[in-house]
Amino acid sequence: MTKGDDAILFSRGADVRMTSCPINPSWVIEGAPVARNFILSQSLDGSATGLLWDCTRGVFNWHYDIDETVYVLEGGARITDDDGVEHSIGPGDHVLFRAGSHAVWRVDDYIRKVAFCRNPVPAPLLLIARVFRKLVKITGFGGKASPTPAMFGG
Repeated sequence: MTKGDDAILFSRGADVRMTSCPINPSWVIEGAPVARNFILSQSLDGSATGLLWDCTRGVFNWHYDIDETVYVLEGGARITDDDGVEHSIGPGDHVLFRAGSHAVWRVDDYIRKVAFCRNPVPAPLLLIARVFRKLVKITGFGGKASPTPAMFGG
């Protein structure tokens, strides 16, 4: 566990400074969307990042090379998956985009979201972790496993 001044980091809303985060020009289908972000947090191992992201009107492809969970704060978008199904999202909605997926985003006016990004664990390491969890379950060592972190009652 980390000890010292960096164990808990506090910031104020006034500290949020959105910076330009241009969409790959080859992904833009229509319009001239302007995207910005602000990094809220990053894990010490670099595998996870939390950020604010916003974008103005436009239509664009998005190719996910990481797992990304989004929670819409304001505005909205229509997202078309690779099966051609369009989904409308707005404030309070959340979506999980798995690494390797693709979507077409249509922002009619504006969207602001919180994004939780995580680099997926490589398959060989995931297999080792599954085997380890199974051994723990079989032997009874380590107590009952829960998908919910202990600090949230898991």
